[in-house]
Amino acid sequence: MKTLVVIIHPDLKSSLINKRWIQELEKFPDKYLVHDLHRLYPDEKIDIEKEQHLIEAHDKIIFQFPFYWFNCPPFFKKWLDEVLTHGWAYGSNSNYHLQHKKIALGITAGIDEVDYRATGRYKYTLQQLTTPFEITFQYVKADYRHFFAFYGSEHYATEERIAENAKDYISFIEAL
Repeated sequence: MKTLVVIIHPDLKSSLINKRWIQELEKFPDKYLVHDLHRLYPDEKIDIEKEQHLIEAHDKIIFQFPFYWFNCPPFFKKWLDEVLTHGWAYGSNSNYHLQHKKIALGITAGIDEVDYRATGRYKYTLQQLTTPFEITFQYVKADYRHFFAFYGSEHYATEERIAENAKDYISFIEAL
């Protein structure tokens, strides 16, 4: 079964790392379905039923996005609010359609990894800052598996580093 990779990037044209990750994923069309929310819904009017069917049809789901202002893009939050509905994703009479599905995050962070430490500039790790996603996916009984990150995209995004990281991203997804 293919892995669903949901891309949530408001300016994918200018992205170096996210575009390269997608190029790597697209080398394996039999393994990955790349699902770009901004391309599909430029007006941000989500086809909830379509999104729910996609989730139901996949056992592994990656949400790929840039991490800025210490959070996800607003469209990802909107997607979570609208697609993970009561009765479908959670609730006393729910079928828990995400139950046992392996969920992970693919994150690009402009900030260096050393700054995401208790002793670093921002005092919190990326794992701590992504805890709301972990809790959200546990709440809907999904099998949350952590995240893969590219740190320092603002200062350390060399072609070699991006290419190596893209291969590591595929390995991370395959190991889920």
